[in-house]
Amino acid sequence: QVQLVESGGGLVQAGGSLRLSCAAFGGTYSINAIGWYRQAPGKQRELVANISSGGNINYADSVKGRFTISRDNAKNTVYLQMNSLKPEDTAVYYCHALRRFSDYDLDYWGQGTQVTVSS
Repeated sequence: QVQLVESGGGLVQAGGSLRLSCAAFGGTYSINAIGWYRQAPGKQRELVANISSGGNINYADSVKGRFTISRDNAKNTVYLQMNSLKPEDTAVYYCHALRRFSDYDLDYWGQGTQVTVSS
């Protein structure tokens, strides 16, 4: 079992920066990929960025060049550095971890942290 604890959300002005953290507890050795989704009111949840155990990274097109995902394996922590924030980035951001087995997957979600970007 994996527990995900998020921090770092808040209110910032457009053009500002914010750093989100996600600490994983439990069977962290079994995590195949970890990253961030976000969901704004009235919109579908979307992938923001994730990183695999092998170091492969994916970004949503809307955040490429502005957001950077990184990890500290010693601390079992993943970070999302968000720069040049826009009002369109306003959403609840959820940490997500994937455990992939031979014939099924398990998904784990953090509690969510609110990011609000004012204009």
